[in-house]
Amino acid sequence: MKNTSSDLQIAGQIRAYLAAQPPHARAVLEQIREAIRSVAPDAVDSFSYRIPGVKLEGKALVWYAGFSQHTSLYPIGDAIRGRHAAQLEGLETSKGTVRFPLDAPLPVTLVRSLVKARVDEIRSRR
Repeated sequence: MKNTSSDLQIAGQIRAYLAAQPPHARAVLEQIREAIRSVAPDAVDSFSYRIPGVKLEGKALVWYAGFSQHTSLYPIGDAIRGRHAAQLEGLETSKGTVRFPLDAPLPVTLVRSLVKARVDEIRSRR
């Protein structure tokens, strides 16, 4: 597939966003990005709300962001949070968001499970 100027612009925005993060947050965000790609290899990068994201079949799959004390993954709605309640125990969540503290290892398996649940949500709405 040929890269369009829009694809190149998005790639540049994501690179700039990641480069602006402190080293540890950047490393965790890159782990999140790899986890997303492992579950949704056909997804395409996006950049909106001033944060990186991924689209699947033209629909927003997830966004991810870094902050001073945590990284976040969105949108993780009530249904997904309910199905993963045991795995999410001890993590901060709010409407549509799961936060991963930077002072703990990223639960990569959980990130994959959450993204897989989002993939299933998107594909069930076809």
